Amino acid sequence: MNPSRHLPASRAAPAARQWLPRQHGAWAMLAVPFLLGIAASAPGPWQAVLAGASVLGYLASATGQAWRRARRRDPFARPLAVYAVGFGVLGAPLVVAFPALLATLIVLGPATALVAAGARPGTRRDLANSVAQVVQALVLVPATAWVSGAFDPARAAVATAVAAAYLLGTVLVVRSVLRERSSRSFTALSAGFHALLVVAAMALGPVWVLLAAGLATRAVALPVAARRMAGGARPLRPVHVGAVEAVASVAVVLAAFLAGL
Repeated sequence: MNPSRHLPASRAAPAARQWLPRQHGAWAMLAVPFLLGIAASAPGPWQAVLAGASVLGYLASATGQAWRRARRRDPFARPLAVYAVGFGVLGAPLVVAFPALLATLIVLGPATALVAAGARPGTRRDLANSVAQVVQALVLVPATAWVSGAFDPARAAVATAVAAAYLLGTVLVVRSVLRERSSRSFTALSAGFHALLVVAAMALGPVWVLLAAGLATRAVALPVAARRMAGGARPLRPVHVGAVEAVASVAVVLAAFLAGL
C-alpha cells in the first residue's frame, strides 16, 4: 500500500520534489549538449552509459543543492545517496575505458564550486550561477563525442560553440522574462547577444543563420509579450516560456543533424 495515496496533495507533493528537482529547464540543458555531441561524431554504446551517468550526476547535484538550502535535510539524504551511488556505478567504467574524461574536471571543478556556493541558504541564484550550470552542461559535448570512438576535434569544437551560444542565450532570455522582467537593460543585453549570434552563424551556413534569426526574434518578442500580458487575465507564465524553449531546443538539435556541424 502506498501511504501517499491517502495524504492530501499538499503533503504528498514535497516527497516527490525530494526525488525530482523542479528545474525543468535543466533536462534540455543536458539533452542539447549530449545530442550535439552525437551529431558531431557518431552514435555508440558508451554514449548510453554517459547519458545515464549525466542524468544521475545532475540529480545528485540538484538534490545536494536542495539539501543545503533545506531547513529539514533528512528527507533529502536518501535520494542524494541513491543518485551519488548510481553516478559512481556508471561513471567508474567510463573513466576506466576513457581515462581522458578526467580532464573534464578542470572545467567541472570550478563550475561545480560556483554552483554549490549559490546553494547556500538565503543566496539568490544570480547570473554567474546560471552560467556556471551552462559550463557544467557543455562538458557533455566533447565527452559524448569522445566516447563515440569517432572523435573529430574540429567538429566537437563547433558543436560545443553552438551549444554554448544556445544555452547562454536561453539563460538570458529566460531571465529577461522572469527574474529580470522589469529590467529593459537586461532585455537589451539579451537581444544584443542574439544579434551577435546571427552574425556569427554566417560562418556556418544559411540554415544556422535562419535558426539564429528565429532565436533572436524570440529573445525580443518574449519580454515584450511578458510586459503586455503582465496585468491581464492570462499573464505569461514559466510554463509558456518553457514551451517556447522546448521548441527552440528541438530546432537546434534538428539543425545539427540535418545541416551538419
